[in-house]
Amino acid sequence: MSAATSSEQINGAVPPIFNGNDADLAANDNNDLRIPLRHRLSSKLLLMIILAVLIAEVIILAPSIANMRTQWLTTKYNMITTSSLLLLDTNPGAILEPHVQDQLLRSSGAESITVTRNGTSRVLASTPSTPPVSEYIDLNTATPLSDFLGALQTLISGGKKVMQISGPPDYTGTTVDIVMYDTALHDRLIQNSRIIATISLLISLIAAALIYFIIHRLLLRPVGHMYSNMFAFGQKPEDPTLIIDGSCRKDELGYAQNRLAQMQTHLQHLFQERKHLADLGLAVSKINHDMRNILASAQLMSDSLADTNDPVVQRFSPKLIRTLNRAITYSETVIAYGRTQEAVPVRHQRLLRPLIHEVEDMLVIPPETPITFRNMIPVDFEAYIDKEQMLRVLNNLCRNAVQAMSAQNTSPETEKNLTISAWRIGNNCHIAVADTGPGLPKKARDNLFTAFRGSTRSDGTGLGLVIAQELVRAHGGAIQLREDYTEGALFEIRIPDKPAYPPAAHRSQRNMV
Repeated sequence: MSAATSSEQINGAVPPIFNGNDADLAANDNNDLRIPLRHRLSSKLLLMIILAVLIAEVIILAPSIANMRTQWLTTKYNMITTSSLLLLDTNPGAILEPHVQDQLLRSSGAESITVTRNGTSRVLASTPSTPPVSEYIDLNTATPLSDFLGALQTLISGGKKVMQISGPPDYTGTTVDIVMYDTALHDRLIQNSRIIATISLLISLIAAALIYFIIHRLLLRPVGHMYSNMFAFGQKPEDPTLIIDGSCRKDELGYAQNRLAQMQTHLQHLFQERKHLADLGLAVSKINHDMRNILASAQLMSDSLADTNDPVVQRFSPKLIRTLNRAITYSETVIAYGRTQEAVPVRHQRLLRPLIHEVEDMLVIPPETPITFRNMIPVDFEAYIDKEQMLRVLNNLCRNAVQAMSAQNTSPETEKNLTISAWRIGNNCHIAVADTGPGLPKKARDNLFTAFRGSTRSDGTGLGLVIAQELVRAHGGAIQLREDYTEGALFEIRIPDKPAYPPAAHRSQRNMV
């Protein structure tokens, strides 16, 4: 394993946000912390608050303008009606003098005043040329919607229109119709609308400032603190002083800050663990490099033993040569593992029982611990496997079982068995490795298939099960510890069989469907 590989594994412990081409700037450029003002959350929040208050003020402004228009029309109508009826009662049958009419029209701002009493209409006062009416307003049938629409129309297109105002009759049944320009009403609405808009703007700014201050204290400042901390932690995830402090808040932000502190602590522990693993891998690679050379020399000497006529040597030399070859292959595989991942399995249909015999030959069973190795695989049972990789898987499992049963303190009469069996369910081949040992403790079960945590021995690393799981997954299968087995430990391996493809003609027909 090279130093570059070690560095890559260390960096692999850091989340993706701190790695890669797109994250180099985020990890190295301090200017990234300076977010432009228009993109900041505080600016967007302040703008949204101002807009929300303005919208609320506009909603309030609409009925205010409509009510203002209604009050102005009612006041103007009552004033003109009162003056007209007084003059009518003073001169019940006579026509008003021209100067009296002019004074009445100028004081009221009307163009024409018509009084209807006892079914008879009389023009009380009128200008020489009364303009045509463009808008009729009946105060008797006015509704809030009609008042709002009328006020809006006056604001937008008013100022030069002629309107006729009709109102409710008095106690004698007399009604008055007034014709006048809407210039005064339009000016009054414009003036009051500006006042209301100015007050609304001031209220919106004050409300937005108060709401922003409250939200900034409760939300934006903690979020900014978390953002700054994550940025600093992303630059130096190995620094323990950059772990964010926990919060005493009971809301979502306090919970998020506490979870962030836990995540950073866990990430830092994981970072240190991966760094140690990378250093260990570098050391193991160096050891394996020298071990490969030593084993190669031993292989040369073992080849010369094959020419010896001693029957004992003739019987054991093939096994010794195979063991040395396998050890050299393992050393080369470990060295290659530092550079790449496990090789893709080269699978073939193989008899499984001879493979189990090789596993038995590789096991070192202490003589003081009588362990019975039971090969329960049928003679004709085949599996679609990579021989060398499956040999490593079964060897790891069997070696763990032998170590567990050897460390178990039992009476000499207690039988200790290591049993390997296999069966087929559908298109899956199942292989079981069972022992009559003490089983796995709770800590090992909770951290099963986890490096440096899943070992049952104090000096173990737990890498055997990790390697076994990786090789089984490369076969497209799975490995699990059977919880329903109570006599020891039982690991079950499931390997899918070789897919059976239909004939080429059938495949082409199926693809056409």
